[in-house]
Amino acid sequence: MKKLTLIIALIALSIIGNAQRNLVRPEDVKTFLASTTYVVMEENPTSQYNFEIREAVERSWKITPYKFITVKEFEEMRKDIDKSFLVIVQMRFDKDKTSPIYNFLSVSMGAAVKKITDMPDICSVPLSYKDLPEESYTYKVEGLIRFMQSYIQTINKDPKLIKANAFKFYNKNREQIKTKELWVIENDLEKNTRALADIRKNYKHNIKVVKPEDIQKAITEKNPNVLFMHKVGPEGSRLQWRVWKMIIGADNGMMYYYDMHTISKSAGDGFLAKDFVKINK
Repeated sequence: MKKLTLIIALIALSIIGNAQRNLVRPEDVKTFLASTTYVVMEENPTSQYNFEIREAVERSWKITPYKFITVKEFEEMRKDIDKSFLVIVQMRFDKDKTSPIYNFLSVSMGAAVKKITDMPDICSVPLSYKDLPEESYTYKVEGLIRFMQSYIQTINKDPKLIKANAFKFYNKNREQIKTKELWVIENDLEKNTRALADIRKNYKHNIKVVKPEDIQKAITEKNPNVLFMHKVGPEGSRLQWRVWKMIIGADNGMMYYYDMHTISKSAGDGFLAKDFVKINK
């Protein structure tokens, strides 16, 4: 799959950037809320991402006015400080021993900077490792943009929540997980936790192993009883390091759990037994 971004059109600008981006300022959030958001589409017109992000934005993007643009238009407009952008950005963490590249779905403000990763970052959510097929995340895109809007509104109301570990404060909601039904894809679970019998040793509440289309349907229908898991891991990629794990409401995009671990002999690619212990409490 041809990835959107920036590495295609802007290779000379070294847009694969360091993921330790500067903290958003409260005034940047205010500027964003007064802006029009430009949704950057992939160059490949048949991209599944293009189809899913267009439908998701048209149904669920409520926080600002929006328009759809191409990568070329993005490059022409990205230095305008009164514009915001919803775009996939490829980033790496300098401290990752194997230096994989990750796709992030990012809401950024325009700025006259050389690197796209230096644009004010309002909210960024990990999507996938760089070379994974887009089908690994496109079915969840609408749920993720609902979460991003909810997060932006939250930090606008309470700027004290703007921190380096941006989403950790949502773990205060994890006790509510057991009041709903948790839906997971089998590949989102670490290989030693995939059997329901093993899951139930650590998690006593409602859980279903489902297909991606089931999660997409729950998100589209805004099912208030369903939480879905958003896991980002290497899934067999050559470079393996970080695994992000998030639990998000299918209806309103509220996050109920957030964590990240690095792959080791005792912690593989997926939701771990110890994660189930945490949300079982």
